[in-house]
Amino acid sequence: MTEWMLNKEEEMAKNCAISIDEIDRQIEKVEEKRKSLEAECRDNLAELDKIITKLKWIKSEEIACQREREKKKSEGV
Repeated sequence: MTEWMLNKEEEMAKNCAISIDEIDRQIEKVEEKRKSLEAECRDNLAELDKIITKLKWIKSEEIACQREREKKKSEGV
């Protein structure tokens, strides 16, 4: 819903020109959309958490490799 539509419906309500059933349908529709977006957001955040965890593991592996290379370099190998 846009702000403009909400403003128009607010004016209609002030003039007793809007159906409560219509408002209830709109509330239900918006609540369903909100639930859907919350679920999608949770899924996306979980996926991002997995990616971050994997990248941190990869980083730690690379740090270990760098240390090993530097160790071998300092030993003259």
